[in-house]
Amino acid sequence: MTWWERTALVVFMVLFMECFAWAMHKYVMHGWGWGWHKSHHEPHDNAVEKNDLYAVVFAIVPIALFTVGMWYEPLWWIALGITIYGAIYAFVHDMLVHQRGGFRWVPRHGYFKRLLQAHRLHHAVEGREGTVSHGFLFARSPAVLKEQLRRHAAKRAAGPAVAADRDVMAGTTSRRPVDAEHATS
Repeated sequence: MTWWERTALVVFMVLFMECFAWAMHKYVMHGWGWGWHKSHHEPHDNAVEKNDLYAVVFAIVPIALFTVGMWYEPLWWIALGITIYGAIYAFVHDMLVHQRGGFRWVPRHGYFKRLLQAHRLHHAVEGREGTVSHGFLFARSPAVLKEQLRRHAAKRAAGPAVAADRDVMAGTTSRRPVDAEHATS
């Protein structure tokens, strides 16, 4: 492999891992894998949380790829890209955002401040529903994320009766009304 093919593989994998991490965080960790991830959203004084099991599981893939990559070079570079993403993630998420390991820098402006704000807005919601900002290296504007949080909160406050009324008015459902107040004869 040429140096630029190796570099391209590593860079591609770092970018791919951000997409993969976003999907895993949104659909697995805040979905069926909430049992482990919940520990990350609850206050605690422990150095380790159940959520850290995800890092252990995710580390298996690059370890295997490094091993096989000894015989098939592209896999070694793919594993390096995944590992670099893991190191960036550990710095941004664990050290910068959650100040694990005694790291105590709070950015006052720029890219790192935006990442910090986005992840704090992610944690602004109790539970797994209605969260925003599931990525780790690319964050939307805090103003956009706050608006998303407001919309999620409004939907929750409206409840199923208002949603059912909206669907009936729009002609998008044939569901029966939720309660007698919304019933038609």
